[in-house]
Amino acid sequence: MSKLVTIYGGSGFVGRYIARRMAKQGWRVRVAVRRPNEAIFVKPYGVVGQVEPILCNIRDDASVRAAMQGADAVVNCVGILAKNGKNTFDAVQADGAGRVARIAAETGIQTLVHVSAIGADANSDSDYQRTKGEGEAAILEHMPNAVILRPSIVFGPEDGFFNRFAGMTRMGPILPVVGADTKFQPVYVDDVAHAACLAVIGQAPAGVYELGGPDVDTFRDLMQDMLKVIRRRRLIVNIPFFAASIMGGLFDFANAISGGLIPAMVTRDQVKNLSKDNVVSEDAKTFADLGIKPVALEAVLPDYLWRFRPSGQYADIKDSAKNLRA
Repeated sequence: MSKLVTIYGGSGFVGRYIARRMAKQGWRVRVAVRRPNEAIFVKPYGVVGQVEPILCNIRDDASVRAAMQGADAVVNCVGILAKNGKNTFDAVQADGAGRVARIAAETGIQTLVHVSAIGADANSDSDYQRTKGEGEAAILEHMPNAVILRPSIVFGPEDGFFNRFAGMTRMGPILPVVGADTKFQPVYVDDVAHAACLAVIGQAPAGVYELGGPDVDTFRDLMQDMLKVIRRRRLIVNIPFFAASIMGGLFDFANAISGGLIPAMVTRDQVKNLSKDNVVSEDAKTFADLGIKPVALEAVLPDYLWRFRPSGQYADIKDSAKNLRA
C-alpha cells in the first residue's frame, strides 16, 4: 500500500498545491480541514480515493490525533492573517502547531513539515510573527528533526495579495498602500509546495529554510508591476504608519463589536508586519539548498490577473485587432 501524508490546512492556498504534488508522487493524501464539504475540489488531484478531505480542528487534541492515525508523514499549513473568534493567533499558530508536533511525536511519526513565515520571531511585537516564532519553537521541542519552511509573501492564482489589490483598482483612481518602501521577495506557491514535497519524501535535510523568489522589490514596485499586468493607471498613495495604525485600531474595534460582520481592511498587527522587510536572510538555508530554481513573478502574474484588465479576457483580442489592416 502507498504511503499516507496528512496535511493540516490542506485545502488552503499553499496546502492544496502540496496535496496535488504529493498525489503525483503516488502518496495517499488526507486533507485535514474544518469544513471538508468545502474541500471536495481536492479529490481530483489523484485517482479515486487517493485524496480525501476529512474533518479536523487544529484546536482539538482528539481531532488532530484522529486525522493523523496511520499517517507516515505530517504537513502543517494552518495559519491565519487575522484573528476570528476563538481562532486567535495563539490558538492556531502557536498552540495548534505545538499540538500537531506533540501528537506526531506521541504517534511515532518521523517526518513533519511545518509552513511558517519569514519574520517568525517569538520576541516580536506583532502577534502574527510572535506566534509563528512560538509555533516553530513548539515544533522543534517535540520534533527536532522537522523541516520548517519560511516563505516570503506567496503569490499564485488563489493568492490574497495581488488579487486583493488588483480588485481595489476597480474602485477608483487611487491605490492606497501601507509600507510602500517595505521590501518583499515574492515566492511562487508551487515552489513552496515543491520544497514541502521534497521534505516529505526525505530529500530535504532537517532545518529551517527561508524561501523567496529571484527578485526583491518594494511594495510600491510590486504594485507598479501589477498595474502594468492589468493595464490600468492608478496613483499609488503611501499611508504613513501612524495613520495606518489608527485605521487598523478602528477596524479592529468595528470587527470586534460586530462579531466579525464588519471585515477589517487592515489590522494594527498587519501594520506592524508591513513596517519590516520580508526578505530571505543572508545566512539562511534557501531554495538553492534544495536544488529548486524559483519562478519569477513576471512569469506567472499575467496568467491569473488578466481578469482585472478593463477588457478582461478580450484585452489581447482588442490589442490584436488594432493591428489589422483593411
